[in-house]
Amino acid sequence: MGNSRAYPVLRTSDPAEAYARAERLRALLETCEDEVSLYAELLTAADVRRMAEVLPGARLDHLDVRTGPEGEYLRFDLDPRTAEDAALEPHLPLNVMVDVPTGSAEERFAAAVGRGTAAVHWCGRWPADPETGSVGSPQCDGVQIVFHGDRSQWGGWAEHHTVFVHVSKFGDEPRARKLAAVIGSEVLGEAQLGW
Repeated sequence: MGNSRAYPVLRTSDPAEAYARAERLRALLETCEDEVSLYAELLTAADVRRMAEVLPGARLDHLDVRTGPEGEYLRFDLDPRTAEDAALEPHLPLNVMVDVPTGSAEERFAAAVGRGTAAVHWCGRWPADPETGSVGSPQCDGVQIVFHGDRSQWGGWAEHHTVFVHVSKFGDEPRARKLAAVIGSEVLGEAQLGW
């Protein structure tokens, strides 16, 4: 991508609200890529089972690198739909990172998020805005939800969920303010390094 600038435009303790407002912003993109990126940290066996239902066949892996007795990398290889909790628990925490067709799983994914950090990334291009002089940047533009976090780069855990709008690598606060207003909010802080 193009090292976008990400402006936080919503913080809420309600993941459904974060999703709904982010989806409203996503609908404003002039173009949206055919795939959306999903990421989640899975801290419990229940988290693993919910994500396996939402993202069947997605590769789950250990959150931290694990090695075997001869230094080989260990992969998570159980079927999360059939494995007992007692078999899953020694492998926790796990994560999942996958690209899926836009519109196919995002709402169910948001509803399945547990207590771990998770994210949804819609990339696209904002339309030109003659009023602010803004033009779209297909390498940078998009909408992101970070569940249990307030950093676009997923730094640290938070109780709340944050919606970001991504814009040009040079920043575009006027566009970010207009987008925030569409969802009844405002820019909630400085621009952060995006994707």
